[in-house]
Amino acid sequence: MNICLFKEEEIGKTLSANDERAKHIAKVLHKKEGDSFDAGIIGGKAGTATIRKIDENGIDFEFREFEDEERAKGKPLHPLTLIIGFPRPIQLRRLFRDVAGLGAKRIILAGTELTEKSYMESNDIKDGAAERMLLEGTVQAASTHVPLLETAKTMQEAIKMIFETKGCPKKCALDNRRAKMSLHKWLATEAESESCLEKSGVVAAIGSERGWTDKERDLLESSGFTLCSMGNRVLRTETAATVASSIILDGMGVLD
Repeated sequence: MNICLFKEEEIGKTLSANDERAKHIAKVLHKKEGDSFDAGIIGGKAGTATIRKIDENGIDFEFREFEDEERAKGKPLHPLTLIIGFPRPIQLRRLFRDVAGLGAKRIILAGTELTEKSYMESNDIKDGAAERMLLEGTVQAASTHVPLLETAKTMQEAIKMIFETKGCPKKCALDNRRAKMSLHKWLATEAESESCLEKSGVVAAIGSERGWTDKERDLLESSGFTLCSMGNRVLRTETAATVASSIILDGMGVLD
């Protein structure tokens, strides 16, 4: 736990001794009264929490945001939206942690023509497990900002959600069959025409483990997506999402 995150309404209240965060602070970090630890408000400011009292009931703490304005921002998310074809649940958990850790701003899980329909009914989506995985990735990155998670039954619906969003992001879709160019070359080309990719934002579509159908490729291209490759190897959805996110964020210049 590289930062302990709290909801706004938890600030100023005693953290129950049964709370996993309290257990981590006491048993893993070995914090005592008077000690401080990195903390933040989910979706808000980052700072430090100082323990005023710790006993069998829990931890009473005082939160203060960092005086340095940049640190207090809590590492805001980057303007990267991922449309991801529903992968199998075990992949989804790892994918959420990694993508949240990298700082993608928005994730749209979409049903594709080759998606295993049972994946869309996964309890990881229904019982809040997805949000917990995103929160874990956020904590790992020592950030206070959690990616927005949305779902779409079809790619048509997912693309419509993109066009309903303000702005004109650059759009690409990973594909190793009909790719027009490499993802690296596409980013370089877009960077030449756009003074700042970070300003415009990027939407990247990544298929489910069985990839896209020709119908979906046609849909993506007609919707302004450029089909791009990351080599000739077939990657797992979780691997493709993590690698593509890293390449795109580097192309934006946010990893400098």
